[in-house]
Amino acid sequence: MARRYDTNDATDRVTGLREAGSAVRRGELVVLPTDTVYGIGADAFSSEAVADLLDAKGRGRNMPTPVLIGSPNTLHGLVTDFSELAWELVDAFWPGALTLVAKHQPSLQWDLGDTRGTVAVRMPLHPVAIELLTEVGPMAVSSANLTGHPAPEDCDAAQEMLGDSVSVYLDGGPTPGNVPSSIVDVTREVPLLLRAGAISADELRKVVPDLEVAN
Repeated sequence: MARRYDTNDATDRVTGLREAGSAVRRGELVVLPTDTVYGIGADAFSSEAVADLLDAKGRGRNMPTPVLIGSPNTLHGLVTDFSELAWELVDAFWPGALTLVAKHQPSLQWDLGDTRGTVAVRMPLHPVAIELLTEVGPMAVSSANLTGHPAPEDCDAAQEMLGDSVSVYLDGGPTPGNVPSSIVDVTREVPLLLRAGAISADELRKVVPDLEVAN
């Protein structure tokens, strides 16, 4: 039976974050608010939990799960060949709605799907998400919807779709909007905007003037 906690209530927030952290460490799934939409998350280093996440969404391995982190410093242990331009994007837009696709450390024991040696990583601008990520470490997080359905902007919508496949729901109220994060590939010499989202190409070019845009 899924448990749900109102993170706008001080007591419920403490209990909910504790229970969510315990659930993640047990390899279970949790739903959490972010600065874009609600996400469904699991321990990034538990291949079974990530597989359960993909199953809960009805999503294949060909659409690997992004990773959310609670601090830019966490990048040092996750990625390699991270350029100065990539760090400048982190400095300018994190925490926030910018996902960076980078080469992950080859030594990492994780299975996020068919990533071809890369990871899509982001630090969200949401206090509940950051507190949970700081507690449990990197999490594989995807939008908390069934594949093909709209990404949820409130906890009710997420729970209606995902039900008891999730152990703990953290209800932070409505999210600021349903515009997804912008995705930039920083594995290249010149960063490439793969998806225009909450941060426009013009804003990104203030940091990376030569930014290319995918067709």
